[in-house]
Amino acid sequence: MADGPSFVAAEPAPSLVNVVHAVYGLHSLSILIGVTTAASVIGAFVFGVPSIVAVVVNYLKRAEAVGTFLESHFRWQIRTFWFAVLWCVIGGTLFVTLVGIPIALGIFLGAGIWTIYRIARGWLALRDRRPMY
Repeated sequence: MADGPSFVAAEPAPSLVNVVHAVYGLHSLSILIGVTTAASVIGAFVFGVPSIVAVVVNYLKRAEAVGTFLESHFRWQIRTFWFAVLWCVIGGTLFVTLVGIPIALGIFLGAGIWTIYRIARGWLALRDRRPMY
């Protein structure tokens, strides 16, 4: 008997793998826009058109990934986006107070680094055809 799970995950369609690559690419484009322009990384990630398109694609295509390793990537990408939104809201709320500005800037910086890490880690795992945990 095998010690691992008793189910066999389905093999995803190659076109769905390409969709997940495209979503990581769109998120990376938003990050690149944030790094190379006056926008912050987290601001460009949350409010940039590429990331908004990416999260819409995530919601439209995630049902097709059920039962495959890609299901975890869709969940990873969606959670990355919504937690980035949460950190933006927290940082923005603190930013409106004079005392909270340094804390807000730290939150924005930390959330930007965290976002870069999440997208890079996810894309590397996808390249290796591994699920995200």
